[in-house]
Amino acid sequence: MCSDKVVVIGAGVVGLSIALEAQARGLDVCVVERDAPAAGASAGNAGAFAFSDILPLASPRIIRQAPRWLLDPLGPLSVPPRYALKITPWMLRFWRASRAARVAASTEAQTALMAHSTATLTPFLTRQKLAHMLQKRGQLQVYEGEKEFRASLPGWDARKAAGIAFRHVKGDEIAEIQPGLDARFTHASFTPDWCSITDPRDYTLALADAFRASGGKIIIAQATRLTATGIETSAGPLTGRIVLAAGAHSHLLARTAGARIPLETERGYNTTLPADAFELKTQVTFGGHGFVITSLTSGIRVGGAVELGGLSLPPNYARADAMLKKAKRFLPGLNIEGGKQWMGFRPSLPDSLPALGPLARQPNTICAFGHGHLGLTQSTGTAAIIADMLEGRPAQIDLAAFSPQRFTRAS
Repeated sequence: MCSDKVVVIGAGVVGLSIALEAQARGLDVCVVERDAPAAGASAGNAGAFAFSDILPLASPRIIRQAPRWLLDPLGPLSVPPRYALKITPWMLRFWRASRAARVAASTEAQTALMAHSTATLTPFLTRQKLAHMLQKRGQLQVYEGEKEFRASLPGWDARKAAGIAFRHVKGDEIAEIQPGLDARFTHASFTPDWCSITDPRDYTLALADAFRASGGKIIIAQATRLTATGIETSAGPLTGRIVLAAGAHSHLLARTAGARIPLETERGYNTTLPADAFELKTQVTFGGHGFVITSLTSGIRVGGAVELGGLSLPPNYARADAMLKKAKRFLPGLNIEGGKQWMGFRPSLPDSLPALGPLARQPNTICAFGHGHLGLTQSTGTAAIIADMLEGRPAQIDLAAFSPQRFTRAS
C-alpha cells in the first residue's frame, strides 16, 4: 500500500503532470486513479496548447449567442431537457461571471496562468524527454463574413495587449495557410505560435510511464472520501497531503470535506478520421460553430461543442455526427468515412478559471481541477504551482482568482 506523503487523485494530464513535477522536486508521490491513466478527457481532446485562449467562456459575447445556440439541440451549446433544472444554479453563476468587470478580472487571471504555463512547458517536456512530441503548426480561426470577423476584434485586442502574436488574413491569404476551405470563410486570424502535442492520449500515457520509471506508483482504485489525514479508497485508506485532480469528478470528493464547489461537466464530442482524410496544415477553429479540426498521429480529429449534461446521461453521438457533416461542408475535400466517435467530460467552473489551492476546512487537500477546455494547455503551469504549494514556496502568480473558496463569497 502507498505510504507516500503526497497522494494525487487522478491520472489525467493534470494529475500526472503534478505528480511528475512534485517527484522531480524530491517529494514522495503516488497517484490514485479510478479507471486507468488517460481514461478521460485527457485522451480525447484536440491536443492543443491553446495559450492564446485567454478569454473566459463566460462573457457577454457568449451570453448574446447562447439563446440562438440553445434553440439547436445539435448546435455549439446545448442543455438536455432532463438536465435543465439541475444546471440552473450553475448557469446563474455563469451569467454573473459574464459581467464586464468579472470578465476583465478573469481575463487578467487567465493571462497570468497562460504565461506561466507557456514558460514551464518546454522545461517540463525536456525533463521528461518528451520534447519530440511537441509540434508547432499554428492555428487558423475562420469567420463567415465581415460581421463575424468584426465581432471577434475585441478579443484580438485583448490578446494583443497580452503580447500574443497573430495576424488577420482574408481571401487568398487564407488558402495559403490552409487550402481547401469553403469560400464562405472570407476572413481569418492566424496564430503562428500555437502548438500542440502529437496525440493527447499517447502523451498522457507517456507521462504515466515516466512517473513509474522514476519510482512512482499508480494505484487503480476508487477514491471515496477525504479525511483529516488523507483519503479513503476502495483499496484502503491512504495518508498524506492530497492533491485533488480528478477532473469532472473532483467536486464530488471535495463535498466529502464540506466544500460545495460548482463544478459542471462540459460533455465534448469528436470523431477521429483516418490520417489521410484531409491534408491539414494547421488547426482550424470554426468559432461560430463551436468546433475545431486538428491533425494528430492518431488521425484527423473533428470535435468540440459544449453539452452541459452532467456525468450520468447517455452520450448523444448525433452531436458528433452534426459536427462531422458541417466539417464536410466547410472542407469539401474531407473524407468523413471510417471515423471513430468519442465523448468525454470536461470539468468546468462558471468563471472559466480552475480551482487551485487548499480547501478551507481541510487544508491538507489541495485542489487542482476545473480547467474546462484548457487542461492540457495549463497542465505544466498548474503542476509548477501545486508543487510550489507542496514545498511551501510562494506562488509565481497571484492565485486569489483561483481560490476554491471564491464561490462561497458574495458576488
